[in-house]
Amino acid sequence: MGAVPKHKVSKRRQGFRAAHQYIDVPPLTTCRTCGQKHRTHYVCPHCGHYRGRLVLDVQKKKRQRRPEA
Repeated sequence: MGAVPKHKVSKRRQGFRAAHQYIDVPPLTTCRTCGQKHRTHYVCPHCGHYRGRLVLDVQKKKRQRRPEA
């Protein structure tokens, strides 16, 4: 037989336990090249630059998916 609670857990106690389980907003910074907001330590999705250098060609055609049969 498993463990069975002996008392009801109040809403206040539930809130204390779940207080740290919230979702953080990721930190944003402005791109040096285009001025758009992007996540820190990530490549800018708008222009493809990271720390002033081009590392991703966003102008390139995106890969097309195969048509499903």
